[in-house]
Amino acid sequence: MTKIDPLVARLRAAGCVFAEDEAALLRNASGGDEAALEAHARRRERGEPIEHVVGWVELLGRRYAVAPGVFVPRMRSELLVRCAVERLHATARRDRLVVVDLCCGSGALGAAIVDAAPDLAIELHASDVDSRACACARENVEPRGGVVHEGDLDGALPATLLGRVDVLVANVPYVASADIATLPPEAREHEPRIALDGGTDGLDVLRRVAERAPTWLAPGGAVLFEVAEHQLTTARAALANAGLVPSEFRDEDLEAVVVQGSRTPD
Repeated sequence: MTKIDPLVARLRAAGCVFAEDEAALLRNASGGDEAALEAHARRRERGEPIEHVVGWVELLGRRYAVAPGVFVPRMRSELLVRCAVERLHATARRDRLVVVDLCCGSGALGAAIVDAAPDLAIELHASDVDSRACACARENVEPRGGVVHEGDLDGALPATLLGRVDVLVANVPYVASADIATLPPEAREHEPRIALDGGTDGLDVLRRVAERAPTWLAPGGAVLFEVAEHQLTTARAALANAGLVPSEFRDEDLEAVVVQGSRTPD
């Protein structure tokens, strides 16, 4: 009879679908310290996201810091990163390109864009209204030469960026307020509501960013959002109403949808 790993059994009992993988992550994070392993296991059993427990999240094969109380980027956001990088490579200019990660949370998306485009010179800025998110974002953004600004949406960005942003990624909250209660407890109880709640139809923050984006975008620049499939038509309309040219991208494997609004070249 095969002996069951006690840690795996505990994690399974707590409802962890990938208990074997998570047990390995927790052991690695504990560095062989049994007391640390027990503390990590108890946090996970209480429903804390595994990323908060081990202190990192993986995107496109790289690890980025994430801290308790900060939104955890989902794997589907890899599409947002890939689309941003493709847009940067399509830019006619080859001098320093400006990327802004708005509603940055951990700052992992902006950092991942820089890492995925090592051939480009990128000036990275990130912004979030939550001080805990900004503290975490600095761990990911500053080592890549970027700057983190604390404030509401674009209100924290320096005026020197007006009309200069080549790519603005905004992984804004897009869950409808009435649907927050249906989210998994990991998200509902351990991630800030401000990073999840997008208002009545989930697109309130997207509309605000879309309206302001043209002021920041360089000629030919673009703003990119992640949305749900059923929100796509409304999101495209918000971008068109802001004077931007909407387009969309999908990744069926990731179950991800990205909508892009482009400023026409002057």
